[in-house]
Amino acid sequence: MPLYEHVFIARQDLSNTQAEGLVEHFSTVLSDNGGKVVENEYWGVKTMAYKINKNRKGHYAFLKTDAPAPAVQEMERLMRLHEDVMRVMTIKVDEHAEGPSIQMQKREERGERRERR
Repeated sequence: MPLYEHVFIARQDLSNTQAEGLVEHFSTVLSDNGGKVVENEYWGVKTMAYKINKNRKGHYAFLKTDAPAPAVQEMERLMRLHEDVMRVMTIKVDEHAEGPSIQMQKREERGERRERR
């Protein structure tokens, strides 16, 4: 089955448990349609670059999935209809990266930045 990575942003006025509940809800939608969630990460509340629906911050969540295209389409459709989800992005990948995502790594583990000139 194809591999996908999904990131979605939920409203800032939700609690952490409600935002993590959204991750579980969409994971079950995916598994009910023949897919599976390989890994999920809750990134927490982060400040966005621009306002979305008058919100400056949002709860970010990341899912790595292994699912057929119809299951992903159904999950995306339900995400877009859900009133607490503001944005959704899905990317098809050839393989999932090992370990935690770049957002979950500590600053020291990310590697050195180039020097500013």
